[in-house]
Amino acid sequence: MLMDMTVKEFIEELASNSPAPGGGSVAALSGSLAAALVSMVAQLTINMAGVPEQERERMRQALGQASGLMQSLGEHVDEDTAAFNRVMEAYRMPKDAPDGWEQRSRSIQQALQGAAEHPLQVAEECLRLLYCCREAVRYGNPNALSDAGVAALMAHSGVMGALFNVVINLGSIKDPAFRERLQADKDRIMGAADGLRKEIMEALEALMF
Repeated sequence: MLMDMTVKEFIEELASNSPAPGGGSVAALSGSLAAALVSMVAQLTINMAGVPEQERERMRQALGQASGLMQSLGEHVDEDTAAFNRVMEAYRMPKDAPDGWEQRSRSIQQALQGAAEHPLQVAEECLRLLYCCREAVRYGNPNALSDAGVAALMAHSGVMGALFNVVINLGSIKDPAFRERLQADKDRIMGAADGLRKEIMEALEALMF
């Protein structure tokens, strides 16, 4: 399991000539790291003296959401590689058996759809995390403002990296209704993420520079 590796082991595996793990797993890991940073900022705020109760409650809510997303996105690191491997297995199916070509084609299309839907879920979760990052920037411990900013950058990278993997798989999927649905979801998520990133960066610049 990738998430059971040390950081050094994971980086070395990533740098190898194997195509997986790749960008999809890294996108999920970016989101998980962002969630961990938000959790840290939230805890540093909740336990800080003099924080208004309303802001403390906002950070409690952010902590709960970020903790769940950290767990889920961590699981996606391995799930993305598994989805890629299913595509490769489908392409390796024999073509010369009775009905082999049709069965192989169906399996490839099913695997490709799974490989497109999975990163879309990762992007959706990273988008949810961006809202937590905004809370951390607005109401988090000011001494950890830079950490909240890094979390936002990582969460946005997770969104975009995951969406890259949606698009690369859509190009080989034949079902037009499926393609249209995922394209619409991709556009919605990207638009929301870009808007949040801009809002967060403007807040950080006003507070830090």
